[in-house]
Amino acid sequence: MMQIEQTNMTFPLWGLTIFILWTIAVVIMLLAVRIRHLSAGGSVKDFGTPNDDSLLWRLFRVQSNLIENLPLYLGVVFLLTVRGVSGTAVDVLIVVYILFRLVHSAVHIAGLDPKFRLLSLVIQLSCLVALNIMAVF
Repeated sequence: MMQIEQTNMTFPLWGLTIFILWTIAVVIMLLAVRIRHLSAGGSVKDFGTPNDDSLLWRLFRVQSNLIENLPLYLGVVFLLTVRGVSGTAVDVLIVVYILFRLVHSAVHIAGLDPKFRLLSLVIQLSCLVALNIMAVF
């Protein structure tokens, strides 16, 4: 039987765990809003109708955005883990990335000014680029 060595949970892996749990939480919120919408006599056709005033639409977009960004973060975590790159700079960048990923979602769900989402996205992408550079070089 093959033995698998257990790896300690690093900041990148904790970040991945938080990312996954947040994505699941958003899916649960989306399901709850969809069920409430249908219970109130709403149509299934409303699920895909772009409408920034609709919580249903905003949750759908947040869930889609999380799914779109998960592979990018997962790739960086993979590189960092395989290359054995760690340290304070990595930990700080991971915390900032995850924090602004959550902020991005919260701003979108709340329907706040999209400029805040853009700023959050710029910070997230900057973190990913920096982490990727650290993992490769």
